Amino acid sequence: MDSLRKVLLIDDDRLQARLVDASFEKFVGEKFQLYWAQNYEDGLLELRSGAYAACLLDYQLGDRDGLALLREAVRLGVQTPVIFLTSETSGHVDGQAMEAGALDYLVKGEINARGLERSLRYALKLHATLAELRRLATRDMLTGLLNRREGLRLLEREVERTRRYPRPLSVLLIDVDHFKEVNDKQGGHAAGDAMLVAVARLLEAQVRAEDAVVRWGGDEFAVWLADTDATAARLVAERMLAAARPLGSTLSIGVAQWTPERGDAGGLVAAADKALYEAKWAGRNRVA
Repeated sequence: MDSLRKVLLIDDDRLQARLVDASFEKFVGEKFQLYWAQNYEDGLLELRSGAYAACLLDYQLGDRDGLALLREAVRLGVQTPVIFLTSETSGHVDGQAMEAGALDYLVKGEINARGLERSLRYALKLHATLAELRRLATRDMLTGLLNRREGLRLLEREVERTRRYPRPLSVLLIDVDHFKEVNDKQGGHAAGDAMLVAVARLLEAQVRAEDAVVRWGGDEFAVWLADTDATAARLVAERMLAAARPLGSTLSIGVAQWTPERGDAGGLVAAADKALYEAKWAGRNRVA
């Protein structure tokens, strides 16, 4: 039983929960384990846990409704695929649910095992396809790191948070020293690609899960360090220099901390880029 994928039903109707559970027992393909949350608060808490392969969400939840729960879950970053349950008198609720982020909907009075199994299979497949599209749109194909566009989007978000709350934010811009020589002397582009992947893994190993590591372009990388001032960021950069030595290459790293004078994300990156240039001009294999 523990190996079955879990599905969450959020519905305040005990009879409906029993009917759905009975339909699950009749599935002819993959079997699922059904869990039931019978109110808005418990349902949202369970949904935010990320423990479920999918969620069946009823529109009527006492004095609150599933549309509000769905919108709040999306706002909180919940990725679980949701199938919305509507009634025959729901009007345009089904369309609103799809606009809010549901992947499919079912009319409660027409639910049967075959239709429910089909809807679950469809939602899970669509969710996997959308997740892969998001990955392709936000990740660098070679290293798997965030790409420049997504990295800049996240940095802009961090800068806005730093504007609102008194907390530090620092940026590292990192260049692989003499990278052209790796391509020219160590086996061409394959060797260069292997070096970039190795550097990517090295950088990820030196930062926290909440930090962002970005393939900035070519042989340049960037790291966003939230709640980190320039002094602490320099220590992170020094660890990166030390960790790079076994790779047979060195790094040049520019460090900058956000200040109101630096304005937006672009101003912060420009300050880090200036520091990176200083590190390279001073002889590389160093932090500036």
